[in-house]
Amino acid sequence: MSRPPRWRMAAVLVAGALALAACGSDDGDEPAGGDASGSAAGGLIAIITPSHDNPFFKAEADAADAKAKSLGYTTTSTSHDDDPNKQSELIDSAITAGAKAIILDNAGADASIGPIRKAVDAGVKVFLIDREINETGVATAQIVANNSQGASLVAEEFVKAMGNAGSYVELTGKASDTNAGVRSSAFASVISQYPDLKVAAKETANWDQQEAFTKTETILQKNKSIKGIIAGNDTMALGALAAVKAAGLSGKVIIAGFDGSPDAVAAIKTGELLATGLQPAVLIAETAVTQADEVIRTGKATQPEKQSIDCALINKDNADSYTLFALK
Repeated sequence: MSRPPRWRMAAVLVAGALALAACGSDDGDEPAGGDASGSAAGGLIAIITPSHDNPFFKAEADAADAKAKSLGYTTTSTSHDDDPNKQSELIDSAITAGAKAIILDNAGADASIGPIRKAVDAGVKVFLIDREINETGVATAQIVANNSQGASLVAEEFVKAMGNAGSYVELTGKASDTNAGVRSSAFASVISQYPDLKVAAKETANWDQQEAFTKTETILQKNKSIKGIIAGNDTMALGALAAVKAAGLSGKVIIAGFDGSPDAVAAIKTGELLATGLQPAVLIAETAVTQADEVIRTGKATQPEKQSIDCALINKDNADSYTLFALK
């Protein structure tokens, strides 16, 4: 890529985040209340994300944790495992612990609204990362990757590799996650311009690698003429890749993903995956913490609630420039 991706420049304009989770909490003096109406920096930031077994979520949790500690906060870093009930319990725990802010990659665009409002009513500011909720005016910030722009980049690369024709499979993410719908719509907006590209199957694999393997395996058993697979995240793309290998179709099926995970980039380097859309997970998490710190210290947010940072395409041409969820 001849110049830095646009999301790098966006970092100058965006600041901050907060965190809750159980990734080793630092002990220290913490104010008893969760009032973030303007005071000295310091206190607890709770970081809550989906499972750290997924490298994307681990990267954002670790980045938020490190940034908060560098600014003088103690942290908790925990996972809700995409369970709204567990998320609600973790938010309650953060409130009880006197957290000044919560950095949250939420467990559902609708199911998360009530627990977030409860935290805000208790004086705890909430900064959402990666996933939005279906309401504004509750969280202080919703900082996400530009999923539509990034998925469009991936779809364009996929179409080119497919030669504008052939049958393909789409694997989609959780229906409760707004990102799943946004990415699928962006894929469709590009691919639908090419009438010789035909959808042989469209299945949800719920962001899960094993589920993607099983569903791809079943699809390939019924239709070995599949030419391509486009997946809503890298975890599903890697599951599809494993199924393609198991079916003896290595090198015969074009596979693209989304997120920019280390394993996906490694597969791009070997030619097993075509491309992925890089979400700047680390930048988004650090931005949320920076903005949380600002609100804690000043009592005011200087950035709009809705913030979007562009993604970048990673393919074989620039894969060597990859670092953890970023490009050099």
